[in-house]
Amino acid sequence: MPRLDLPDDEPLDLLASLGPLARGRGDRTIRIGRDRAWWTTRTPSGVATVTISVAGRRRTAEAWGPGADEALQRVPTLFAGSTSSLVDAADPRLTALARRRPGVRILRTQAVVDALVAAILEQKVTGTEAHRAWHGLVRLHGEPAPGPHGLDLRVLPGPETLARLPYWAYHTLGVERRRADLIRAVASRAPLFERFVELPFAEAYAHLRAVPGIGPWTAAEVGVRALGDVDAVSVGDFHLPHLIAWALAGEPRATDERMLELLEPYRGRRALVVRLLELSGMRAPRYGPRLAPRRIEAI
Repeated sequence: MPRLDLPDDEPLDLLASLGPLARGRGDRTIRIGRDRAWWTTRTPSGVATVTISVAGRRRTAEAWGPGADEALQRVPTLFAGSTSSLVDAADPRLTALARRRPGVRILRTQAVVDALVAAILEQKVTGTEAHRAWHGLVRLHGEPAPGPHGLDLRVLPGPETLARLPYWAYHTLGVERRRADLIRAVASRAPLFERFVELPFAEAYAHLRAVPGIGPWTAAEVGVRALGDVDAVSVGDFHLPHLIAWALAGEPRATDERMLELLEPYRGRRALVVRLLELSGMRAPRYGPRLAPRRIEAI
């Protein structure tokens, strides 16, 4: 069982930083606490379970499984940026939020296909629908994770499994053919997608968006989880423009263009601003009905 000490002078909010990896309550690929987190991943050498423990400024990482060594090598660059950099923000509300939550980071898991599969499942559906599909894939087609007994963690199915699953296997999880075919197409070329972590952000996004079915929203969701892009903004999100406009300008409704205008002063760290506002508890006023779950038979 390899182990690694992680010196880092920046504060680390483990729960808030790793939170975006959890796909709803009951996600069996991850378990996060305030001082310790466990998650599963896949490397070229095989699956792994990784844990990080935090005690003050001391951080320790351990890993289990055939991919343990490679997974542990990713940990020193797992956390990118920090909301502590926003304590000098021009907006006093952001400054106050950053002082309250100084250790929130953007992630660089380097697990591009895992992040892509999750983002594709979330395209144009409610969170409940996406989480149900993710949980079903993990439960029905994943595998038990290595590591200490009692964790009951599982690993997302590997690319080979995702690529060969028939459409009906996705359909029973509430995933229509378009998203199912996109997941299978990505999985069939998994090594290509995994290499995107080695590219500059602009180049990685260009390659992602060249794939039919992967737009700016999906690419940005991968950017803030797998690539460590502290400036990524999920353009095309149903709720995000309203949150940003309400928090930064007191406007209850906004377009993507208005959102980007308001975030422009923070270019270079816009993902950190977005994450901080998501954690703030602020919500734009609601008008009209919420996005309703769809019936798969109608798709």
